[in-house]
Amino acid sequence: MAGDRTAVEAAVERARDAGARRAVLLPVSAPFHCSLMRPAAERLAEVLARVTIRPARVPVVANVTAAPVTDPEEIRRLLVEQVDHPVRWEQSVRRMLAEGVTRLIEMGPGKTLTGFARRIDRSLEAVAAGTAEEIMELVASAERGLLA
Repeated sequence: MAGDRTAVEAAVERARDAGARRAVLLPVSAPFHCSLMRPAAERLAEVLARVTIRPARVPVVANVTAAPVTDPEEIRRLLVEQVDHPVRWEQSVRRMLAEGVTRLIEMGPGKTLTGFARRIDRSLEAVAAGTAEEIMELVASAERGLLA
């Protein structure tokens, strides 16, 4: 659940009162994946409109639909949609597992998604690359054939 902090805190308390096994606030910097992010989604759409996106050689599993996509315009649309719409992270990870994915790499600050992925399936290798140096190290490893 995402939204106004006060409303989310109240929802967490209600979930706990109702016997939820786990209900916690995530340490995030914004109310991601909800309508409060619409201005950010609109700005992202403006920026992505100027970016060339080529057909994906490897399907991208869109976390809004949990389905693979290769069409550039659909990728662009779904990248924008994920900003202010709920995402289907668990279903996306399970879809990738069903497609034979064995390793996920989280690129960007933090390791939140890496942790979520490991909880979904412990057999999945999930690593985080949060800095430019870590990303470049991963690219170099791939070029040397160390990442299959």
